[in-house]
Amino acid sequence: MNNKEVSARLAGQVSLGNELSVNRLGFGAMRLTGDGIWGPPKDRKSALAVLRRAVELEVNFIDTADSYGPHVSEELIAEALFPYPKGMVIATKGGWNRPGPNQWTHDATPAHLREAVEGSLRRLRLDRIDVYQLHVPDPVVPFEASVETLAELRNQGKIRLVALSNVTREHIERARKIVPIVSVQNRYSFADREWDYVVDYCETHGIAFIPWFPLGAGRVAGELLNEVARAHQASSKQVALAWLLRRSPIMLPIPGTSSIEHLEENIAAASLHLKVEEYERLAEVPELVASR
Repeated sequence: MNNKEVSARLAGQVSLGNELSVNRLGFGAMRLTGDGIWGPPKDRKSALAVLRRAVELEVNFIDTADSYGPHVSEELIAEALFPYPKGMVIATKGGWNRPGPNQWTHDATPAHLREAVEGSLRRLRLDRIDVYQLHVPDPVVPFEASVETLAELRNQGKIRLVALSNVTREHIERARKIVPIVSVQNRYSFADREWDYVVDYCETHGIAFIPWFPLGAGRVAGELLNEVARAHQASSKQVALAWLLRRSPIMLPIPGTSSIEHLEENIAAASLHLKVEEYERLAEVPELVASR
């Protein structure tokens, strides 16, 4: 793959609510923060360079959240890329807080979500957020109350499109009765297919599916995966991303990294096209969970 063009455009496009189209290989900005997804990066210049290189590689979908840092990821995106290139879509999330390194707490109350949206608008230097995702359902807040709040913010023009993260099919169906849902972001990868049925549901209903940890947090493994990689003169991680892209036309992987080298390796997967028999062989081995 070394001599091929490296561009997210080569992965094709996916529609977000029939209003926006983005290249089908995006960038997840969580890992640009400090250790434990807490505080600033060790090398700020490098983090900014990664974001700018992603744009050069025609990435036009960047995923973040107010809890990454907290706030650090959004601030880095604005510092690196504002004013944003035409067609750039920044998707962010709210409803999950970051009180310390490797710590998460729920707060999807209507009051908090309103404050979270205002904060993201300010940090990202936007008048309207293109895609805003409920980060995770709050076990002590009625799910409908959280979604209704995002629907209200959409009606107010502060959010263009509403999306969900870390949800079941039931959550999606309940949310769609309130407001159109343009994407769902759940943990999913070649080696982790727990949410297969949600991917299928999203494909049926034209909802983009954004797999987080699309490389199994860097632990992709398996002899068959390596065998296919050798045949394509590619890495096993590139094959794992190519498998996701082949899995469904609504799939929008967002591999994240703080390294330009790894970024380029990931985006190069857009030009890797698996043969039908390769995809089918790989599809039959869900037991290739990386931790095993």
